[in-house]
Amino acid sequence: MFSLAPVLVMEPELFSSGFLLFRKQNLLQFLLMKHRSRWDLPKGHLDPGETKEQAALRELSEETGLSESDTWIDPDFLYESQYWVSYKRNGNRKQLKQLTIYLGLLTQDRLIVPTEHLGFAWFDWSPPHQIQFETIDPLLMKISQYFEQLPDWPGDSWKVSGSIKNTG
Repeated sequence: MFSLAPVLVMEPELFSSGFLLFRKQNLLQFLLMKHRSRWDLPKGHLDPGETKEQAALRELSEETGLSESDTWIDPDFLYESQYWVSYKRNGNRKQLKQLTIYLGLLTQDRLIVPTEHLGFAWFDWSPPHQIQFETIDPLLMKISQYFEQLPDWPGDSWKVSGSIKNTG
């Protein structure tokens, strides 16, 4: 006899969003920020009343010094994942966190000014990557699959009469 057990669906308690930002030099490269013991994306928690995209843009500005006008947001890509975290400020209680990542392209050379990190690096796009297994590697795998469908990403879709086409 076959029976279906009920499925427990957990709603996230915490939400964060950010960017995987690329630039096109001679090679396609992506930006990661340096923490004490790991690499991470420019990202952070949503403030009350913020949308995920607003939080991602705010965090990008706060953590890198880049403005919204420096970034083209790919309207066709959005990555979401959930994972468990615990923070001292919450008594080390485990909480489910939802991460939303937007795919962006730096539209012109800009100086990166890290304010919340030890530094940053531009990594050459040459999948597969093994940087951080919990959040970054799965994201890079999804982007690799996305780029397989769009071998000339981003093409000229980010250019509109010499200005930035931001789909936010």
